[in-house]
Amino acid sequence: MAEGPVMRRGLDALALVAVLGAGLPLGLWALDRACPPDLSRLEAVGRVVVDREGRVLSALPAPGGVWRLPVEAGEVPAHLVDLLVAAEDRRFRWHPGVDPLAVMRAAGEWVRAGRVVSGGSTLSMQAARLLEPRPRNLRSKAIEALRAMQLEWRYGKAGVLRVWLALAPMGGNLEGVRAGALAWFGRPVERIGVAEAALLVAVPRRPEALRPDRHSAAALAARDAVLRWRGAAALPEEERVAAMGEAVPSARLGMPGLAPHLAREVAREVARADGGGPAGREPGAADGRAFADGVVRTVLDAGLQRAMEGLAREVLGGLPERGSVAIVVAELGAREVRALVGGEWLAEGRAGALDLTRAVRSPGSALKPLLYAMAFDRGLASPGTVMEDLPRRFGDWAPEKYAQGFSGRVTAASALRQSLNLPAVALMEALGPIRFASALKMLGAPPRMPPGAGAALPLALGGAGITLRELVGVTAAIGDGGRAGVLRVLPGGAGGEGDPVVRGSAAEAVAEILTRPFPDGGPGGVAWKTGTSWGGRDAWAVGFDARHVAGVWVGRPDGTALPGATGLTLALPVLARVFSTMPSAPRAVPGGVRVVGPGVGMAAGVVDGLRLLFPPAGAVIEEGPLTIRAAGGRRPFTFLVDGVPVASGGARREAGWVPPGPGFYRVTVLDAAGAAASAPVRIRMRGVE
Repeated sequence: MAEGPVMRRGLDALALVAVLGAGLPLGLWALDRACPPDLSRLEAVGRVVVDREGRVLSALPAPGGVWRLPVEAGEVPAHLVDLLVAAEDRRFRWHPGVDPLAVMRAAGEWVRAGRVVSGGSTLSMQAARLLEPRPRNLRSKAIEALRAMQLEWRYGKAGVLRVWLALAPMGGNLEGVRAGALAWFGRPVERIGVAEAALLVAVPRRPEALRPDRHSAAALAARDAVLRWRGAAALPEEERVAAMGEAVPSARLGMPGLAPHLAREVAREVARADGGGPAGREPGAADGRAFADGVVRTVLDAGLQRAMEGLAREVLGGLPERGSVAIVVAELGAREVRALVGGEWLAEGRAGALDLTRAVRSPGSALKPLLYAMAFDRGLASPGTVMEDLPRRFGDWAPEKYAQGFSGRVTAASALRQSLNLPAVALMEALGPIRFASALKMLGAPPRMPPGAGAALPLALGGAGITLRELVGVTAAIGDGGRAGVLRVLPGGAGGEGDPVVRGSAAEAVAEILTRPFPDGGPGGVAWKTGTSWGGRDAWAVGFDARHVAGVWVGRPDGTALPGATGLTLALPVLARVFSTMPSAPRAVPGGVRVVGPGVGMAAGVVDGLRLLFPPAGAVIEEGPLTIRAAGGRRPFTFLVDGVPVASGGARREAGWVPPGPGFYRVTVLDAAGAAASAPVRIRMRGVE
């Protein structure tokens, strides 16, 4: 008797059931070893970069531009998994990867209808198909069934769920529930509600026909079907009813893109640390070798990062053509970066991969605070030391003054505040450029010299390359009691636990000098310094309060001059706005910082807010009347020579004195707060050397 079509289909169905039944267990072990599952699609995932509290900063696509982001079953809400199991595979918890009841039901429907009515696929079989897509036919079904049991045996239920959650198509180039949640709802999958979870379960059934942005009515109907029919056993009635009242999204949202330069940077670092990626790792944690979750955790603050990017966009609109701005904000003590704006991508037409916080540029005068702190630390000067800002040659080099004119005799504190060049070069000569360069290296900011050049006096004026990140790290040392520490963007490590570069008293003296109001307004209690490279190519401003350290660079990415670029006019107003954006943490300026040194190469003095301007310590003066002058302090003043008061008006900052003869004397001034400044001087006979 000849076989009819119905008979042949029935035999094929029985054959499939037989293969899946009695014969399979015998060869499962051999097949598993000979044909391990191909996890390449699961391994080719993008990265999710999050801030210190787990908030998403950026998402990076998988190779090929597919938004396939990693996810673990334990990271998604329980109601998502419950709805998925209820809608796709109600016996998922107990079958071995293939549901015999579903297979027999599907076979019976096929025999009766003459076509596939129900595939009988389990979540495990769907996971197998997602890993290795194949044509939809009987042979593919058999292979998927084998792979499903293999996945269950190797990785367990959690591993199977992980595959589905990471690879399920969500419309367009979206794959997996993490990418779907970000694109359709604009928030992490961990925070989606019941209605949103139901949509993510529904869309993979027909991903292009159910895309919410193109077919919102169909998407709504499919979601409500999941809630109405499939979710009845998974959720309380009131939750399902409330969820069906919510709308579905009508547009696809952009993927998170905060801190894009940093996101790419840390993703590359993590990939290198992982040996190039997660190849060979398993999708489940049952065997203790959990596949890397692909989430990169940083120490940034998403809220502050968003605020700094908004500020940078505003600033960019007022800059000359092709101007750009970069910003770094870090926690002072921990040296953890809280916000980083790399620059170029901010405006239309300026998009690029260049991170300007890592561009090597000349810092101008922005390194002078470290120079003065080292000089104070080694007794080469103190804030009250009188220095000369006058034309001078240092060997074959005659430093130029940035602005016209010279200030003459000034204190070291005033020279630093005014960023005078000649006093800074004199300090560098006394300190030694090699010692200064070594301190920069210790702070993680090795100066980049021109080819064939070594550390030299121009270091005092920015004669070497440095990055904004490095400059902020150097500035942090001044604000943190002289401690070295490298800025870090990833958790862990010892970013703020370095050895001291200078003593705390020297660092605090510099911090006190630099703590002053912003010229155009801003928060108080911030110590700041500016810098401008020669030719107006780079404008810098760095500063710190009691909690944060920040730096701003303004310039052109290609290094050409920016018209009118100075640290004072372009970068400092941005820095003031940076500190205005953050919670106020003014520095408590101490009243009575002493920095006393032996006066190696320069006069040393004492600063208590009160300074003795003349005579300078160690001065040799010819006989004759002279005027003692003081600065700072609180009136009235008392002037003394060798402990004997000198007549003065009290409220005046000067007093006349006629030395009684040649010899050594100590000149002292006292103020109303009890602060004192003094200097030893020598009076010699007129005309006698």
